[in-house]
Amino acid sequence: MGRIVVGVDGSDPSVKALRWAVRQAELTGDTVEAVNSWEYPSTSWASMMPGMPEDFDPQAVATVALTEALEEALGTEGAAAVAKVVVIGNPAQSLLDRSRGANLLVVGARGRSGLRATLLGSVSLHVAQHATCPVTVVRD
Repeated sequence: MGRIVVGVDGSDPSVKALRWAVRQAELTGDTVEAVNSWEYPSTSWASMMPGMPEDFDPQAVATVALTEALEEALGTEGAAAVAKVVVIGNPAQSLLDRSRGANLLVVGARGRSGLRATLLGSVSLHVAQHATCPVTVVRD
């Protein structure tokens, strides 16, 4: 039995990837690990905004977002069967790091045309080029 890693940021494409990964795991007997990655905003952008409240915990916010996405997509029981991992870091690199030793890495595709597809599909493109395990990009 192995492990399937899936990137889940709460977007529709990532929820589709999650559902695909769970169905694949049912066929292979692998476990599913859902990964949500977050970063602090860049300094120049953050300097234009008022200060963060002292009690703001981005790790907790990301954990809640991941849990809610899993429960919405899979129901409470299905979500409980998925390992949840929330990490700080670049999303593409975080997925590459977590997928070391995995049987499969699953990500969603953006499916938009033109320049927006290039910008918004950067994570799926990067992991497809650099992963050490097979990658599935789930499209609409």
